[in-house]
This record gives sequence, structure tokens and C-alpha cells, in this order.
Amino acid sequence: MNIFEVKKGFKMGFPVVIGYAPVAAAFGLICKSGGFSLFETFAFSFFVYAGASQFMGVNLIMLGVGPVSIILTTFLVNLRHFLMSSAVSKKIDENCKKFIPVIAYGMTDETFSIVSLTEGKIKVEYILTIEFITHMSWYGFGVLGYIFGEFLPEIMSMSMGIALYALFIAMIVPQMKKSKYVACIVILSGIINALAKMITFLPKGWSIIIAIIVTSFAGSFLLEKSEDLKEEENKDEI
Repeated sequence: MNIFEVKKGFKMGFPVVIGYAPVAAAFGLICKSGGFSLFETFAFSFFVYAGASQFMGVNLIMLGVGPVSIILTTFLVNLRHFLMSSAVSKKIDENCKKFIPVIAYGMTDETFSIVSLTEGKIKVEYILTIEFITHMSWYGFGVLGYIFGEFLPEIMSMSMGIALYALFIAMIVPQMKKSKYVACIVILSGIINALAKMITFLPKGWSIIIAIIVTSFAGSFLLEKSEDLKEEENKDEI
């Protein structure tokens, strides 16, 4: 075992651990308020391990959405992980290819960002250390959030459901401020979701799936147009 790579991985992953703490704790509190057991809360994090998609999944379950709709929605939201895992696999040392399935399981946006910015080939001890400590923090703080939810007043515990909306607002608003195209995509998704909900024969939860699919196609077009405009502006400046 390469101790240097382990220490390096711990150093790079620790800021992510700190960042995960409040979000994971909020997830635990939401599960508690939603009537989930401690084991179900832990299992949700262990088997899904998808951050924002976990919040979405819990919310859909609490709304009574069917399992097929929940699975499909989570799948669509996390399709990017195919691309991330594929990109990371090319940076891993040739002697460590057998660990790719394990690495793919633990891949998150934060892990991908760290690995992408790391120069040269990635050692397995380095990336697995990052994934291990971030995994443990997500599980651990989720469980702690659930346990401490026992000591909170019921009204405060139930109000933690707002954390879901706060999380997505915190993710979306800064991007909307930076780009009018992103703002258009967000508004479009809201309109499509609202219109789809008015279709009475659609199963519960399918309005979100339709909004994801339509805005994904629209987003690919609009964001590509945005990049082209930026390139033209840069050429004009030169």
C-alpha cells in the first residue's frame, strides 16, 4: 500500500467531508420526519449514494409516487455518472483497472472534480481514500442527523422538509445569475412540470420525468449556443 497516496487522498477529501456534514445531517432529519426507520435511512445512503437524488427520492416517496417513477427519475438525474466514470477510468493507473467497478460506485461530482484536477495518472490508493472518507461522512452524518432528530421538537423536525427546496435553490440560483440560458432552462422545466401535472391520465411523478427529458434536450441546444456565442466574443476581442 502506498501510504503517501493515502495521506494525499485524505488531505484532498477532507474538505468534501466537511461540506457533506450539514447536507447529510439534513437528509437524516428529513428521513426522520418522513417516517423512515434508522436502517432505511442508512440503506438509502448506502445503496443510492446520490446526494440531491436522495432528497428527491425521499420527497417522491413521501408524496406517494410509484417505485418505477422514482427509479426512472433518479436514473435520469444521475446519467452524468456514466460520463464521469468513463472519464476517470482513463486516468487510472493501468495496474489498477480491476478496481474500476468499485471506483465507479463511489464516484460523485465532488470526487470527479478532485480527480479531474489531479495531474498525471491516478493511483488507486489515492482515489479510494477520497471515496472512502466521503462515503463514511455521508453515512455517518446522515445517521447522526436522524438520531438528533429524536431530540428536536416535532414541528422543527417536520419543517426540515424545506431543506430539499433550499438545497436545489442554492444549486440553481447562482447558475441562473451567471447565464440567461440556464435561467431559461429552469423556467422551462417549471412550466413543463406544471403543465404535465394537469394531464390527469399520467401516473404520479411522471411530470418530473417529462420535464427532465424535455429540458435536457433544450438545455443541450441552449448551452451549446451559449458556448458558441462566448467563442465568437473571444475572437472579436482578439
